[in-house]
Amino acid sequence: MHRVIRHFRRQVRALLAFVAMTFMSVPAFAQADSAAGVPADTSKAPTRDRSPWLLAPVFNANPKLGASFGALAGYIYYFDAKSRPTIFALTGQYTSTQSIIAGLFARMSFDEDHQRVLAGGVYGNIKNDYDDYLGTGVPLKNNAALFSLFARYTYRIAGNWFIGGQGIAQNFQIAGDTEYDDQILDALGIVPYKSVGLGLVGQYDSRNSESMPTQGWFLNLNNVFFREGLGSDADYDVYRLELRYYIPHGKRHVLALRQMNHLTSDAPSAARAPVQLRGYKVGQYTGEFMSQIEAEERFRFANRWTATLFAGVACLYGGDLNCFDDANVYPNVGAGVQFILKPKAGIVMNLEFAAGKNDDYGIYLKMGYTY
Repeated sequence: MHRVIRHFRRQVRALLAFVAMTFMSVPAFAQADSAAGVPADTSKAPTRDRSPWLLAPVFNANPKLGASFGALAGYIYYFDAKSRPTIFALTGQYTSTQSIIAGLFARMSFDEDHQRVLAGGVYGNIKNDYDDYLGTGVPLKNNAALFSLFARYTYRIAGNWFIGGQGIAQNFQIAGDTEYDDQILDALGIVPYKSVGLGLVGQYDSRNSESMPTQGWFLNLNNVFFREGLGSDADYDVYRLELRYYIPHGKRHVLALRQMNHLTSDAPSAARAPVQLRGYKVGQYTGEFMSQIEAEERFRFANRWTATLFAGVACLYGGDLNCFDDANVYPNVGAGVQFILKPKAGIVMNLEFAAGKNDDYGIYLKMGYTY
């Protein structure tokens, strides 16, 4: 039974993780000068690429979920001369397990970059077909579906400081293909659930670009309170603190550093803090608290080409878990190559390979750097 519950938690986390990963993969765009490695000059309208349209393939593969293939289509728009580029994007993926995931997103900057909005929705339908469901001795077919809506608003209060709020609503549904399959799900205690929450956001952003930063730093502190009074099936809290720092050196090379903390309080098993390093399936390893640190060297070896080497380590702790136990420590290493699709906007196509412990690995073709 414990094994079945653990698998269900991983399945739910895989769906929920796609929301976060897709939002991160939707490219944020830089001002014109960011591709050259210098701060953007907001006193004049940014020079724009020839076409505002963007179309690129998306690919992910790992030993736990198989492979997914898809595409991202986007449109770039400038609200005014001092605002950062806005993108409206549609993405979709089809997996080797005949599952479908799609998302619609908007990342906006307006009012001379005093106001920023990130919003979108995700739909996922995951199909499973088991000859022997996790050793229970019975076959099982089921479909798991996720509907998710997300919105974040921030306002520049002074200098590079922003404050705002955010909200998220998710509805996870699971059902068997036959009445017999539904009876098995009921016997195993696998049920759908909803989570609805609101929270606050505080940010400091001195980066010269969101999509291809070469200098500056970014601090992000936010939380979400999930409450039954809002429509959630459980009361719990999630807190995130993240710091990114970019150090230029040499001939347009950049050393990028990232430290992130994901903390939960009274969260159900499906909403616990996951390891989020490349090379691991998000949701496979979770705990009450998670902290991780990463370093990435970005080499500019041609006008429109870069290469990356990266390494990091994550730790799960809280309750019975602690960072002094090697079982709760998750290292990763990897490398990648990037092509700058739109130099003026700083839009990057990124192919990466990452490896972790326990034979975990990941191959990613996506838009933008990971951070």
